[in-house]
Amino acid sequence: MLNELVLKFATWLDSYQSSTDLHESLYMYGWVEGTHVLTLTVFLGMLLAIDLRLLGVAFKEIPASTFVERLNKPMMIGFVVMLISGVLLYYAIPIRSSQSIWFRMKIVLLISAGINAFLIRKMTRGSDMSWDNSPVPPTRIRVGAGLSLCFWALVIACGRMMAYDWWDCHKEMPQFMYWAAGCVNELAAYE
Repeated sequence: MLNELVLKFATWLDSYQSSTDLHESLYMYGWVEGTHVLTLTVFLGMLLAIDLRLLGVAFKEIPASTFVERLNKPMMIGFVVMLISGVLLYYAIPIRSSQSIWFRMKIVLLISAGINAFLIRKMTRGSDMSWDNSPVPPTRIRVGAGLSLCFWALVIACGRMMAYDWWDCHKEMPQFMYWAAGCVNELAAYE
């Protein structure tokens, strides 16, 4: 049922001429994709530095709150532009993206990374910050920073794998993969 709803939404988006125009544009699609990758590096560069500080691996001499405060604004600007360009990339190719196991895994990982970031923020704001000047933060903060790095590494890997068609719906593959990739028409053939 979820696969049918996702496909219906993607088909609706694909019906707009602007979706096709963006995908078939000589320059615009490349610019949007380039912007996505460049702002991804800005966002992840800042996040990497913050996570390394929260892991107690680097920048130990700088108070954690000061470090996060200084890098938070450029990191969030990078994130917002990356998110907008990512939505535009999805808009340009909604059906193929929706029926990609890599895209689906990327979305789940993005949600997981967002929940993790929310929990880290809640833990740091809810604590007395007595560890702020400590070179090694508390274990729960280090675990969150480590998870953050793992989630984002996997998000990047899944995003990169979307370019390949190993698990596309038009290929012959196990029934589970048809379901996981959201291949509605191929699943219907099994029923």
